[in-house]
Amino acid sequence: MKILANDGISPSGKEALIATGHELIETKVAQEQLVDYINANQVDVILVRSATKVRKDIIDNCPSIKIIGRGGVGMDNIDVDYARSKGIAVINTPAASSQSVAELVMAHLSGMVRFLHQSNREMPLEGDTKFNHLKKIFGAGSELQGKTLGIVGFGRIGQALAEIAYGWGMHVIAHNRGGGEAFTLNKTFADGQQLQFKVPNVSMDQLLESADFISFHISGAGQTLVDAPEFDKMKNGVFLVNTARGGVISEPALLAALESGKVAGAALDVFENEPQPNMKVLMHPNLSLTPHIGAATEEAQDRIGTELADLINTYA
Repeated sequence: MKILANDGISPSGKEALIATGHELIETKVAQEQLVDYINANQVDVILVRSATKVRKDIIDNCPSIKIIGRGGVGMDNIDVDYARSKGIAVINTPAASSQSVAELVMAHLSGMVRFLHQSNREMPLEGDTKFNHLKKIFGAGSELQGKTLGIVGFGRIGQALAEIAYGWGMHVIAHNRGGGEAFTLNKTFADGQQLQFKVPNVSMDQLLESADFISFHISGAGQTLVDAPEFDKMKNGVFLVNTARGGVISEPALLAALESGKVAGAALDVFENEPQPNMKVLMHPNLSLTPHIGAATEEAQDRIGTELADLINTYA
């Protein structure tokens, strides 16, 4: 099969595809030129991440496409149902990046409670002249141990996050529709030891009212889950993390909650206006920011590449 990896693919995925006889094209084709390129080259499979969109126009005008693959979890940039209605297989790799995203959430949380995101900005500028002043203002941090982490959306990523948080001594609650009263997780440690623990599944209101930290892991672009009414229900001084989708948290409402002190800090890996986030968001001192890198580890990309190759081979 002729495969266009338009947003790139890991070396391991490339090797796996070539080893099984597929022709891999790694040319980066501009969105507006995709239809012509796919038709000119009779591409059978298009692989994308978050940058390239595979909408109805491509599906209707590229009859050679048999498979659309998304490297990662969410498929908001693909018209999935429409593609499948046309007999096109749509595949993704939901498990490959769970650990990477979960670890990024914990990195943001541990950084925010110790003001690392602010200290790393200020130390190069004033560390030589205002060392004691910076020590005073950044020395009033807190610990994660003993605090309550609320996880909204308890799929693979949410569960991976819960496992790490338990290891840090946090209490964990979750909100997941249709999940029953509690989730039972089994954690296997590096030395082979295993631990089973339960995570209560609570209502959204209960989670907002009782969590010290809230992390969002729901699918669906354009769905605002947290706006001014939801902020009103949260604890004063809460911390938030969004590595799910831009717009899950209303950015104007978040900025207002930061200014009022309702929210002590927030971490965003995704934004409403990617790839040009709001400058007020980028400049706010109480925001810890990353440029949509949740799944961007070497290990995750290796898993994504090999999983995509395995899935493609099942259709070949």
